[in-house]
Amino acid sequence: MNKAIKIAVDAMGGDGSPRKTIEGIIHHYKNNNDTFYQIFGDQNKITNIINNKLPKNTFEITHTQDVVKGTDSPLEAAKRGKKTSMWLAIESVKNKKSDIVVSAGNTGALLVIAKLNLKMIEDIDKPALAALWPNKKGMSVVLDLGANIECSSKNLIDFSIMGSSLFKSLYPNDIAKVALLNIGSEEIKGHEIIKETYQKLSEKKNLDFDFKGYIEGNQLMNGDVNVIIADGFTGNVALKTAEGTSNFITSELKKAMTGSIIGKISSLLNISNLRKFKKRFDPRLYNGAIFIGLDSPVIKSHGGTDYIGFSNSLSVCSRIIKGDLIKKIRNNIN
Repeated sequence: MNKAIKIAVDAMGGDGSPRKTIEGIIHHYKNNNDTFYQIFGDQNKITNIINNKLPKNTFEITHTQDVVKGTDSPLEAAKRGKKTSMWLAIESVKNKKSDIVVSAGNTGALLVIAKLNLKMIEDIDKPALAALWPNKKGMSVVLDLGANIECSSKNLIDFSIMGSSLFKSLYPNDIAKVALLNIGSEEIKGHEIIKETYQKLSEKKNLDFDFKGYIEGNQLMNGDVNVIIADGFTGNVALKTAEGTSNFITSELKKAMTGSIIGKISSLLNISNLRKFKKRFDPRLYNGAIFIGLDSPVIKSHGGTDYIGFSNSLSVCSRIIKGDLIKKIRNNIN
């Protein structure tokens, strides 16, 4: 067996933990037996859930009953001390005992505790929050999704490099195609920072991605580009809008298919297509935002996801380590 990927897991973060996190690990291990799990949380609860469903040589539990609460502010979370499951999991990566860390806990707390423990990659000024979005041709990486409300042109260029490196780590056989999210596709559109970024990216040589210029909000799902760059304010608004629209369409379709006899008959006749549609927009399949720019990757699983979603965030961890993300960023940032 190849060298095991070591994932540090905050087992106590998010709704329904530690059950969903441990069941997520068990599910993930079925197709990823090259993984070792450093698990942080309440040992008695965790052991009862594992219940011999994982080989004993594939995990280690570090016991703590201290947890970061979902209602904690980032400052309150940091003040809870260095014995919380979240802090210990991140510290495991800091001390090189794990390759990557994942938590479904408090997002603000995770970002602050990660920044307190981990160093920035050389020549990167700000870390960014990235995530995967579906498009017509596959998947896109989108960043920043809220870590940085204000960004300089250098920040946006760094995000382009980090985002394309992330895309190549996850999809090594595809070409990274980068675009800046803007209010129009013409060069004259947008504020000065985004126009300056456009100009600099257009002039840069030896980029490890194809720069495609601007993209508008209504083109995000077209699949013509697969790395979409924005400041944290714009990116977060776009993310929440896309999520809300997806939920609205799914809800209305379900209502139409179950609200009348004709709808029910139609849904039975189209059950195969409906299943495909549901699977395509299942948020669990895209679970796992990536806090990128630190010298070790930090993965944020959605707090409300189930064990399938948490398992998919563990799969993101595996692919990032196998794709050597941090090395790619370091090679491309200079």
